[in-house]
Amino acid sequence: MALRPLGSTGIAVSPIGLGTVKLGRNQGVKYPEPFDIPDDAAAARLLDLARSLGVNLLDTAPAYGRSEERLGALLAGRRDEWVICTKAGEEFEDGRSRFDFSPRAIGASVDRSLRRLRTDRLDVVLLHSDGDDEEIIERSGALEALERAKAAGKVRAVGVSTKTPAGAALAARRCDVVMLTLNPSSREDEPALDVARAHGAGVLVKKALSSGHLGAAPPGEDPAEHALGFVLRRPEVSSVVVGTISPERLRANVAAALRAVTCP
Repeated sequence: MALRPLGSTGIAVSPIGLGTVKLGRNQGVKYPEPFDIPDDAAAARLLDLARSLGVNLLDTAPAYGRSEERLGALLAGRRDEWVICTKAGEEFEDGRSRFDFSPRAIGASVDRSLRRLRTDRLDVVLLHSDGDDEEIIERSGALEALERAKAAGKVRAVGVSTKTPAGAALAARRCDVVMLTLNPSSREDEPALDVARAHGAGVLVKKALSSGHLGAAPPGEDPAEHALGFVLRRPEVSSVVVGTISPERLRANVAAALRAVTCP
């Protein structure tokens, strides 16, 4: 797959990124079917397959259970093959999420992610919003904490994984990277794409496949390909993050993305 620029960060990412929540957590998730967390051998095979298909972006978070820790071990000796995006501000403990966007907590989260991922730098760190995007971006001090980590060389690019249209537009204006929701059934964040283009922000898209709850597609068109095409044909979009632990689903997603970006 041809890589795409992540805005003006100087980072290049594959059009499909691999979300890794399923490597570390299977509680409190909103997928249509339950799943077992894969063992190390299966996880390693999945990562090998992703890389062989041209995927170079991994999306993780402290809130994804043991995902960061497992990736740190699984990527030993191969760190430079990947662009790693993690998050800060949310933890998942005892079956529920806990949020802390204080500058001290954000700085500690970055340092902990570095240790867990066994790396000397994080390519992208996003604030993991609790839904109050504007408060987090403008008044919590969390974004400034990420900027200090960036100035210290710990992080290459910073941004927000948003939950509101206003937050998506604000993050696109203020940050290196914005993660937003976009699919044929959910277009509320779409205006933020224009803001991102104007300000040189990279755009990562979540829920392009509606967390497995795909809607209808035009007659004769695969629903996943339709959804991925809807998103990836937007030139502002750098990558679509899709979480899967199924090798077959991963192959199908990459094939659908390739068809989507090559067909008119």
